[in-house]
Amino acid sequence: MSIRRNLHYESGVSEAIGFLLMFTIVIMGIGLVTLYGLPMLLQQQSGADEKIMEKNMIVLQNDFKSVVYKTIPYKETSMKIASGSLYVDSAGTTGPTFSIGSNSGLNDYLLPSAPTTGVPTGDLKYQSSQSQSEISLQNGAVVKRDLSASGSVMLAQPRWFYDSYTQTLVINIITVNSSSVMSREGIGTVQMELGQSPDYPTDYVYLTSTTTPALSSSTVYVTYTPDSGQDYSTAWEDYFVNTMKMSCSGSPTVTCSHSGVAALVIKRTDIIIRSL
Repeated sequence: MSIRRNLHYESGVSEAIGFLLMFTIVIMGIGLVTLYGLPMLLQQQSGADEKIMEKNMIVLQNDFKSVVYKTIPYKETSMKIASGSLYVDSAGTTGPTFSIGSNSGLNDYLLPSAPTTGVPTGDLKYQSSQSQSEISLQNGAVVKRDLSASGSVMLAQPRWFYDSYTQTLVINIITVNSSSVMSREGIGTVQMELGQSPDYPTDYVYLTSTTTPALSSSTVYVTYTPDSGQDYSTAWEDYFVNTMKMSCSGSPTVTCSHSGVAALVIKRTDIIIRSL
């Protein structure tokens, strides 16, 4: 007779310990994803939102061009403002200042209806809440800077130009104004309109001949003065030097000169932001 015995040794197996081990592994996985993956995802999302706002600001710049150069009385654009806020800085209170004269001291300031200190242009400004970056639409240009470091970059240029054949320098001054302090997050519609005549738009033409009004010299000086806490001097100086072929000096207030100017045309336009 043969006898077979089945022996099962289960004294070392515990369901509770197995559950705790699996639970610990799951919690550690979630913790690692939260610790390393979530910040990376947020950073990527913030970067994508900034890129979208860069494009939105260029779209608004094109709206500015339509209002200023095509004299379209009214424009509006709907957009999503994510990971930050869009602000309106009125020209009467803040924004960069541009001064134009025909000598280095700017004694013969060339915009008679403006203060002798220059024209504060105001701006439309986007400030990110996730990263230290700021994008500004000021005087027809889109500029960007990192708040945690020095320097700035121009994303889209304004419409200034110099015709070497006729020696004509054309400068467009675009100011931004609003009836009240405005800011917007999320979905918004930017409504803008052309400033009313007879104040705007206004053209000033100066010649180096005996025609009145006349330039005192064939060299025109442009001075950019940044608003407090909004230094975009690097971006503007780069534009003046590389695109307009001016000679510049100074920082953060930048004074640039352009020689060989027989005619200077200054077009000043005001854009009123009705709502965001």
